[in-house]
Amino acid sequence: MKTIDCDTSYSEKIRGIFNEAILHSTALYDYKPRTHEMMQEWFAAKERGGFPILGILSPVGELMGFGSYGTFRAFPAYKYSVEHSLYVAGQFRGQGVGRRLLQEIILSAEQQGYHTLIGAIDAENSISKELHQKFGFHHAGTIREAGFKFGRWLNLEFYQRILASPSDPQDG
Repeated sequence: MKTIDCDTSYSEKIRGIFNEAILHSTALYDYKPRTHEMMQEWFAAKERGGFPILGILSPVGELMGFGSYGTFRAFPAYKYSVEHSLYVAGQFRGQGVGRRLLQEIILSAEQQGYHTLIGAIDAENSISKELHQKFGFHHAGTIREAGFKFGRWLNLEFYQRILASPSDPQDG
C-alpha cells in the first residue's frame, strides 16, 4: 500500500467510492450519487481551503480508499477544528486501509496546525467507531434522529481527538 496526495486525476475513482457509500450505506447521509460536476466542485473547495485529499493505492495502483478533512463550522473561532472523513472501496475493506488513512489524516492535520479532529459517524457503524477509538478519538455526543435514509431515522455520533498543535494559537 502506498499513500498519495489525490489530485483531480483520481476524481472518477473517488466518485465511485462516494457513490457506493451513498447508494448502499449510511456512511453518507446523502441520497443521490455524485456527478462529475459535483466532484469538480469538491476538489476545487478542498484546494481553496488548503485541505488535502489523501489516498491509498494497492501494489498495482488501484485506489483502495481516500480521506480528507475540511471546515467544521464556518465561524472564525472554529479555525483550529476540522471535520474529517475517510472511505474505503468495498473490495479493500478489512485490509488496514482505513487505519492507514486515519493515521495520515491525523499527521496532516497536526502538520497544518489544527487542534481538533472531528468525525461524524453513523451510530450503527461500529467498525468506524472502533477504529477511531483505537486512534485516541473519544465520543463527544450523539444527535438522535439526525438523518432519515433507507426508511429509518439515523443517529449521528461525533468523535473527536485533540491534537498537540498549534504551538501558538491566536484569536482573530
